[in-house]
Parts: sequence; C-alpha cells; structure tokens
Amino acid sequence: MNRSYKIKPIHATMRLDRWIKNNIGKYPQSLLEKSIRKGKIKLNKKKTNSSYKLKIGDEVSFYNFNYEFKKVKSIKYTPSKKNLDENEKSLIEDNDEFIVINKKAGVSVQGGTKSRNNLIDIFSNSNLFKDTKPYSVHRLDKETSGVMIIAKNYNSAKLLTSLFRLRKVHKTYLAICHGIFKNKKGEIRGNLIKYEKEKKISELAITNYNVISSNNFFSFLELKPVTGRKHQLRKQLSFMGNPIVGDVKYNNIKSKNKDQKKLMLHSYKIKFLINNKKFNFQAKLPDYFNNYLNKKRLII
Repeated sequence: MNRSYKIKPIHATMRLDRWIKNNIGKYPQSLLEKSIRKGKIKLNKKKTNSSYKLKIGDEVSFYNFNYEFKKVKSIKYTPSKKNLDENEKSLIEDNDEFIVINKKAGVSVQGGTKSRNNLIDIFSNSNLFKDTKPYSVHRLDKETSGVMIIAKNYNSAKLLTSLFRLRKVHKTYLAICHGIFKNKKGEIRGNLIKYEKEKKISELAITNYNVISSNNFFSFLELKPVTGRKHQLRKQLSFMGNPIVGDVKYNNIKSKNKDQKKLMLHSYKIKFLINNKKFNFQAKLPDYFNNYLNKKRLII
C-alpha cells in the first residue's frame, strides 16, 4: 500500500511503532523494524526509527508496504445517561476552545484494552461537543482525580499540547503519603528509569513539595512537578519511602483498611497563559479524600 497519515494531537508523544499497531494494523514488530529500516515506512518523507516520539502534524508514509491489511477495530465506549450526566456535572469551565472538569478517580482519559470507560468517548456523546469532538491534551492517571482539560478543536489541542510539552502549564497536586518528612519544604530531584523493550532510558524528574500537615504516620503534601514524567509523583515518593496512600502499583506498605485502596492523589490546580490572558482552575477534593484527612487528623 502507498498511504500517508497526519498525526493528530491525541497521538502526540506516542512511539511510531505503537501508533502503527494501534491505528494501522497489528503487524509483527520485526516486520515494522525491517520496513522502517528499508524506508518503506518514513516520517516526513525521511527515514527514522521505530522508537521516534510522534509530534502533532508529523506525516507517516507507507511505500510499497504490501502486506495483509488488518485494520484495528476501535470499540468505542457508549456511556449511560447517568454516566454522561455525572461527568457533565463535574464541569469547572466551558468556553469555545476547551472545557475543564474535575475528573473522578477510576475513569481513564482515553480508551484502551483495559479501560473502556473513558472521558474521550463519554464527552463525544455530550452536547458540550455537539459540533466538534473532544481532544485530550495531557495525561492524568486513571485513579487520580482532579483538574483535567479537554480541547474542543484541533487548533486549541495543538496549542495546549505545546504548552504542556514546553512546561508552561503549572500544576499543583495534593497527596496523602505514608511516613513523615525531615524537611517541611524541598525539591525531589533524580533520574527515573523506564524501559522500551530492552532499551534502558533514564530521565531527570524534578518536583517541589511542601508538607501541609503531618502526624506520626502520614503526611499531607502539596506537590508541584517541574518535569512531566510518567507516574512521576508516585514513583518519586515511593523511592523516598513515602508512597502515596492507596497506590497499589508503587506502594509496598500493605493495609487491610478498605479506605486505603483509593489513591490519595488529586490534581488540585492548573494555571497557564494564552495571549497574555491568565487561566487558573481549581478542583475541589473528593469526599473520600476529605474524609481520610479528617480520619487521620491531618489539618487542611
């Protein structure tokens, strides 16, 4: 086949090989590597590599890629009226360019094999996007609650994605962690390791923290990430020996208490500038978060 595709904002930062498998066909990795190496698959009409992180507007082209075409079937999630109403009620801001919501814990931003209930499919059925469609412009873990921005058109998505990538969006999180901190304020700085197949990648991660309150067993933190690595806050606090309460992935402190199964991480504030206009949004803490603070006598 000879085809070309433009990369949309929703696929920005995705690896080239992963994008092909998710959107074109589930081809063997060895076949993709060979085709990319031989120039049968090019990026912006030039040779590249399979691990290239895509950018908005990139053009992926296939030349004489004559293999059985197995289009990936996209199964969209159709929300119930109750689910749609609940998410629409979480609205913080609604303008011509984007909406801001207070995302509930347990809802993914985008759909996947393990996550059908997702914001993009939910708001695709909302009157808020009647004459357009929702674009995701930043990440928020499924179990993390709080401020989430969803763009209403391609241009807004492109702009907002760029602001996040250039670290011009300033985020504040609130978290309840196990243990106490020696210093009430400080910077958490260090390299986080991730693997892409057999390749080891080390990335610098920086977060500023402030202890709002603490007792002998728990600390209530304000966190301001400078970098935006995947699971940055959860990994950093776990490595320090202060994992976030309810984090089943990075928390090695086990508890039989059911209330600790909720991830106590909340995206509290987001602020940024567009054409010298200030945008500042804040999301209220969920009830279970406030209840836990009260139960552990952590002063807000």
